[in-house]
Amino acid sequence: MLLKFIKQIVFLFMTVFGTLGNISVSVNYMITWCGGPEKKPIHLILIHLAFTNIVILLAKGLQKTIEDFGLRNFLDDIGCKILIYLSRVARGVSICTSSLLTVVQAIIISPRTSGWRKLRPQSAWHILPFFSFFWILNALIGMNLIHSVTSASLNISELKNGDNYCYFMQESQKTKWIVLSLMVLRDAVFQGAMGGASGYMVLLLHQHHQHVLHLQNAKLLYRTPPELRAAQSVLFLMLCFVFFYLADCAFSLLLSLSLVDESLILNCQDLIIIGYATFSPVVLIHRDRLLPEWWHAQWEKLRKFISLLSVQ
Repeated sequence: MLLKFIKQIVFLFMTVFGTLGNISVSVNYMITWCGGPEKKPIHLILIHLAFTNIVILLAKGLQKTIEDFGLRNFLDDIGCKILIYLSRVARGVSICTSSLLTVVQAIIISPRTSGWRKLRPQSAWHILPFFSFFWILNALIGMNLIHSVTSASLNISELKNGDNYCYFMQESQKTKWIVLSLMVLRDAVFQGAMGGASGYMVLLLHQHHQHVLHLQNAKLLYRTPPELRAAQSVLFLMLCFVFFYLADCAFSLLLSLSLVDESLILNCQDLIIIGYATFSPVVLIHRDRLLPEWWHAQWEKLRKFISLLSVQ
């Protein structure tokens, strides 16, 4: 009973905290985007990443939260297909967007003499075709879910695993291996690009650190350019992504080998899936110090408004 209560609180906290965090991040960058003179590609990528995280949390986290609190099954067959499909597609888009974020950030901080500088987006609008490609690609990879997912309210004997609301039906080995191969290929390509860009940024940051060590004025040691501070936050964000991704792979392997209790592994895997979507806004909020200042300014305006009403 205690474990069930803890699971309810954890899923509820992660879903609510992650959703509010991603909404705050997206609102902040939208305001910066609309009000700023320069439309930065990084801001557009971060808005898209926050939106993708919100989709994951609403499709996966919200459903798990409602399920854990024992509420009535509100999903029919179509509802199950939509939620599971959206969760899988959004998770794939999150992988692709995180990779694009790392690559673009590495290009931005590359030296002017570097050949990578030529690949720098001239306009933020040049990023939009990548978003369309990510959604189309992952929508095609997850097409098998439309046929394999069904509602638990239907009495079907060929059920495999799932939760209290939605189940996966048995698939043919051919379909299973085709989908698995496409997912592995997608992850290998985008995470390979992410790893290469991250290594390149680490090299550039190390060179910058070595350069400032030779400066006579010690105060300059702490004057890190904004681009390099942004690169540091992106690297930390990618470390969080790698942690959650590897943990998900480990739990998937344990589930396939049936080494431990299946229900325990499924719950842990669900937490890992929404983990990156929940904690990545924390990194993004810390990246841009304007966000806490913006909320503080809004709070001060609200306090002044309330005080004026009380005086009247």
